Amino acid sequence: MFVPIISKPGTSLRNKTGSWRVKKRPKMLHKDCIACNMCVDICPEGCITGENKNEYQVNYDYCKGCGLCAVICPKKDIEMVQEEEQ
Repeated sequence: MFVPIISKPGTSLRNKTGSWRVKKRPKMLHKDCIACNMCVDICPEGCITGENKNEYQVNYDYCKGCGLCAVICPKKDIEMVQEEEQ
């Protein structure tokens, strides 16, 4: 039996993930960044923005805390830190 799947485009903008992120989040250190853009490219949620060194930012409303950005950074300029209590 098959069930039709209905998806509405743009729903991720309304469904913030910050409320259910894992216990860690990425922190941009801005020390050794070479602006390779790899963190932007690998982020599954597209919540990392920036184009130039020291301009990369994470939109924590949509970040899941997966850590892929920290793993792929060739300069290890992103670290995963403990989530702050709200």
